Order: sequence, then structure tokens, then C-alpha cells
Amino acid sequence: MSEHRDELPRSVHLTDPRALRAYAHPVRMALVGLLRGEGPFTATRAAELTGESVASCSYHLRILAKYGLVEQAPGGKGREKPWQATARYTQWSDTSEDPAVAEAATALSMATAEHYLTRTLRALEQRHTLPRQWQEAEQFGDTLFHLTPEELAGLGRGIDELLRPYEEREKDPARRPEGARPVSVLRIAFVDRELPGIVNPDSRGE
Repeated sequence: MSEHRDELPRSVHLTDPRALRAYAHPVRMALVGLLRGEGPFTATRAAELTGESVASCSYHLRILAKYGLVEQAPGGKGREKPWQATARYTQWSDTSEDPAVAEAATALSMATAEHYLTRTLRALEQRHTLPRQWQEAEQFGDTLFHLTPEELAGLGRGIDELLRPYEEREKDPARRPEGARPVSVLRIAFVDRELPGIVNPDSRGE
């Protein structure tokens, strides 16, 4: 058991294919996200938040702990020990030269995309219940750019810098302005191979 930390490490990086496969489970993704935002909490509280049984949450929390994504936190009584996240973000790479790692990482990325889609659809379904100001502030849309790999990577770094000041608030709730709510900002950028009439540069010279 580790000591309680006021500030979590920024990220945990998954490279073991077993850890990647273990994390690619909707309940485990939800538990890690909840612990980062609402933790520490016990398996009983996890069951209340997720709608799963206490036994199921205990099992999933133990699996997550096995791969370093969560850990037991100080406090609690008897068997009701609280859990906490080990980092604020989870990172992995889809570009490993190890086929087992690449396959597990791709499966995790796909599971994460499904998780994002489910949450986005739920947000759209419930959007009408928000105050008008929040409805107008929310963003749903896409933009097509023609970029080089270097420009796309630079765009990602620029977004990182843009979000950094807001990220700092998460370390200290006292710094959040009045009226602030938790907002999920999704970042998805991919080479679009399905647009009609667009030449696929990968096929040139073949």
C-alpha cells in the first residue's frame, strides 16, 4: 500500500499486452475514470456509481491493481478498504514492433473509442436537461484538414498547451471558478481514407 498523494503522477504507460487487454473492459475504464474524478472510494461506493455489484467491482479493482492502474488508499475499516487511481491519465502506443503488444494496444484503442462514443451519445440524449448556456457552449462537430505527419503532431502539441492551464485546476479544486462543471474534451484525429475523390497518398508509386 502506498502513501496518500495530494497530486497524482500525470500518467501511467501500459506496455504489457496483458495489462492492455485487462484495461480494455468498459467497467474497468469506468472505474479508473471515476477514481480519478471522485476517488478514493470503496468497492461499495464503486457499485453505487457504476450499477455493478460490489463483488464485480471488487474483482475489477483487483485486476486494475495488478497492472498498476489503481491501488489501495489509506483509511477504511475492516474489509472496506478505499481505492485510488495511480495516475491522472493512461497512455499506450499502437505502433509497437511487438505484434502481441500492437494487437492488444489496437484492441484497447478500439474499446476506448466505443467507450467515448457511448458517453457522447449519452451526453447528447441528456443535453436538453442542461441550462441553455451550457447547451450553447457544448461542441459537437468535425473539421477536415490536409496535414503532414509533422503538422498533425504539432497540432497535438498545440492543443496540449491550450489545455494545460485548465489541467492545472484539476490538481487543486479551490482554483476552479464558481460555476465550473466537469467537461470531457475528446481528442480524435485520424487519416480519413473514406472520403470520395481523395487520392490515397499511400498508394502512389505502386
